[in-house]
This record gives sequence, structure tokens and C-alpha cells, in this order.
Amino acid sequence: MEVLEAIQNRRSIRRYQATPVDDKAVETVLEAARLAPSWANTQCWRFIVVRDEGNRNRIADTLFTSPDIGEKNPAENAIRSAPVLIVACAEMGKSGFYNSEPATDKGDWYMFDVALAMQNLVVAAHSLGLGTVHVGSFDAREVASILKVPDGFCVVEMTPLGYPDQQPKPRPRKELAEIVFHESWGAP
Repeated sequence: MEVLEAIQNRRSIRRYQATPVDDKAVETVLEAARLAPSWANTQCWRFIVVRDEGNRNRIADTLFTSPDIGEKNPAENAIRSAPVLIVACAEMGKSGFYNSEPATDKGDWYMFDVALAMQNLVVAAHSLGLGTVHVGSFDAREVASILKVPDGFCVVEMTPLGYPDQQPKPRPRKELAEIVFHESWGAP
């Protein structure tokens, strides 16, 4: 599958088949994440592969309900039903730092670097026929406790990984003219 095709056709999957995902496929998507660019090549990301159903259920229990509609997070069932959950963590104080000091007014860049790695991961997963969904609305400290993440690291996001049991339609996207300016803000 071509890269642009994978980017254009990837969808957030929240329903999965029970079909197991083999170790080679998991290794392939993790390799794609590993190859992502990062601040000064710090590679602050770490990944935890969770296959155990009990752990996946405990982690699913940490998801926040949607405050605007009062419904449970639809990713909860995805985490429970997908055969694999990948939890992305970050080493704090590495990305965006030189000599232990923030190098920009943005502070710690770990969110940016982990996002790059996770985007590589989800696009690679799609190219293999696997589904994913970015999950960020959860109690990260509780997930860190469940997975024994050490001090100096934080849980950033996670994604279920499995064979899709749905084919979501594309969601509307803004036109380039709405989001791209030339030379200065607002200039078409």
C-alpha cells in the first residue's frame, strides 16, 4: 500500500474481530514507530504491548466519560475487544531539552515526539489491514500504575490494535484553503 493511500484511507476503529494479531505484525508497527523523527534524535518514546485481557480491562476502566454528552468513551469497548493494546509512554525531560534545560518556549516536546511515533504506528497498522484508534482521554497515572511505569516516564496515549470489525466512512475534512495561509496568517 502506498503511503498516501494509507494516510487517506486510515480510519479510527472502535470495533474489532477476535482474530489474534501475530507477533510479526506487532513488531512491524512498532518498528514504524521506532523510525519516527524526534527532537535531537532523543527517541523519548517507550511502548508497552498489552495482550492480557485482565490488564486491558483494567486499563479500559480508566477511560473518562465524555463530559459534554455524559456517555462512556467509545474506545472503552475497543480496548476490551482488540487482542492487543499498545500504550505509548515518554521519558520526561529529554525531548526539547539541551543540557537539561528547555530549549524553546514549548518546554518538554514529549507529546510531539510520541505523536509522530504513534502516527507512524497507526499508518503502518492500516497498511497491514489492522485497525487502531488514538486514545488519550484516560487516567494516565492509573494506567502507569497498572503497567508499573517508572518515575521519570509518563503514559501519553494508547491504541487498540486488531483486525477491524467495521468500515467507518470518511469524516469531513476542511479544505486546504481553510487551513493554509501563504506568507502570513489569513493570506490565501
